[in-house]
Amino acid sequence: MKKKLYVLTGFLGSGKTTFLLNLLDKIKDKKIGIIQNEFGKINVDGEIIDRDGIKMTEISRGSIFCSCLKLSFVESLAEMGKMDLDYVFVESSGLADPSNIEEILEAVKVLAGDVYEFKAAICLIDAVNFLDQIKEETVYRQLVHCHMAIVNKIDLVDENQIHKINEKIKEINPNCLIKYGKEGNIGLDFLSTDLKSLNKIASEDSLNTVDNKPKTISLQTEEILTRKELNEFLEKVLPDCYRIKGFFHLEEGWFQVDVVEKLIDYKPHGERKNSELVFLSKVGPKVIRTIDTNWKEIVNKPMKLKN
Repeated sequence: MKKKLYVLTGFLGSGKTTFLLNLLDKIKDKKIGIIQNEFGKINVDGEIIDRDGIKMTEISRGSIFCSCLKLSFVESLAEMGKMDLDYVFVESSGLADPSNIEEILEAVKVLAGDVYEFKAAICLIDAVNFLDQIKEETVYRQLVHCHMAIVNKIDLVDENQIHKINEKIKEINPNCLIKYGKEGNIGLDFLSTDLKSLNKIASEDSLNTVDNKPKTISLQTEEILTRKELNEFLEKVLPDCYRIKGFFHLEEGWFQVDVVEKLIDYKPHGERKNSELVFLSKVGPKVIRTIDTNWKEIVNKPMKLKN
């Protein structure tokens, strides 16, 4: 029996991990494999999703569709193809361009045989920020190369915004199925829908290359901060970053930290050895100076920066 394969795309903060968590809760009776792709060295989303009974592989420090990691992705799919699984879900990085997925699957066939039924590329859309984000070529390519688009966070926008998003999606990809949800929640009917038949997508070269691979830097500290201190620091650094996320020890406890656009979100999290944040830079290595300067000015406590 072939494994059903879904590839999840969507720009930074669109809700891919939340969608996947909700989906896993609904199909607990199935044997699941997950390939998690992060730009940062620490796999924040992998730690959030990791649970008993799920076969998980993490591929970090770049896009799985880039030549820098494409072979690792093919090998991971091939290895997972040998396992006794019902579904395999690939959660790609927020800056991933999946245009070459069909080429990658052909390479998997050479290594592992015809073990997958590629069901669909699913693109998560952030209803709050999509109309600004679509100016990014990566966001445009993710939408063009999807079979289903999920407009997420609809509870945070009005009907007029949803209408504009719907029109923009149809303009760019008139054939994909459009679903709507909040907190990554939609029904399971898409799992029994022939999504690939809705949109015949030609394979292209991915825009992800070694030359345009964004810089990531991680901050580690054993210090405990107030939420006010951390907020002030993050707000200063955010203009130079696409995304900031990780885990932090604040005075009121441990939290998962997720920064999307101007929104800083905290969710309670279990205790860890130390606090870690990953910064995905808009400005290349210059972000190191931004992080270091603002940390010293606002926090002024020991920390380490790592590539």
